[in-house]
Amino acid sequence: MSIDFSPELLTDDLVAAGHIIPVGVPGIFGRGPVFEDVLRRFDDYVSRVAAPDQATRMSFPPCLDRKVLERSEYLDSFPHLAGTIFSFNGTEAQHKELIENVHEGRPWTHLQTMTAVCLTPAACYPVYPSFTGTLPEGGRLVDMQNWVFRHEPSAEPTRMQSFRVREFVRVGTPDMVVAWRDLWLQRGLEILQSLELPAHTEVASDPFFGRGGRMLAANQREQQLKFEVVVPVISADKPTAVCSFNYHQDHFGKLFDIRTAVGEVAHTACLGFGLERIVMALFRTHGMQPTGWPQATRTQLGL
Repeated sequence: MSIDFSPELLTDDLVAAGHIIPVGVPGIFGRGPVFEDVLRRFDDYVSRVAAPDQATRMSFPPCLDRKVLERSEYLDSFPHLAGTIFSFNGTEAQHKELIENVHEGRPWTHLQTMTAVCLTPAACYPVYPSFTGTLPEGGRLVDMQNWVFRHEPSAEPTRMQSFRVREFVRVGTPDMVVAWRDLWLQRGLEILQSLELPAHTEVASDPFFGRGGRMLAANQREQQLKFEVVVPVISADKPTAVCSFNYHQDHFGKLFDIRTAVGEVAHTACLGFGLERIVMALFRTHGMQPTGWPQATRTQLGL
């Protein structure tokens, strides 16, 4: 099947098929029933592959203790992506002013104050405080599906402000963590290729902020601390990352005082499947109606 690539074409096709529902804000949209069904089936497929690992399943809300965001040093590297939550905490007179400003189209956000929570910027962040202390002999492995927020509004459908990630976090000794990362790098590629997606792996870097960020990104690539599995979704020349693997070394171990069973600073790594992006990759590659997808893809997803 010949595929035409462009952000506009993918958006038009997804909207026409009822898979995404525009709401007027770039990077925010509703999901239709078929979109959600495919997403759930892919998530279940990942669960079947991961079952032998016996990871601890956890669930967190889409907001995070602001102190965790500050402690994690996320704002050092990605201030442009973070989303903090503000709320009204004023007097009746200030409430009257707020209402008047809203109804008359004047600024009103100065009447709100920052709360103790922020939007979760990365699916793995809520879990690190739970590791503080000494780990068991074999370390820890946690499995989550979390909503994530990134402030990068865009008309490109794969660049969402709010999306879901199926996340696994491994914490333990460096050897444990790297071996797990390498195992799942192969597993992740095999999962996507078994759905007949043209996936391959690349060394990657995070979108660090500013001039100093370029040095951090180069260092991350040089040490091969981040890998991505990519699939052509909106471009054949610049495929989209649908799965990422980050080896943090002892970064979070130091910040959250996580120790191995022998008292050394623990290392961590995470793996994230971008669920909406994978669903979009399936629609773009195989067509907007799952009834016409290849039999191997349908079988793996239980369609």
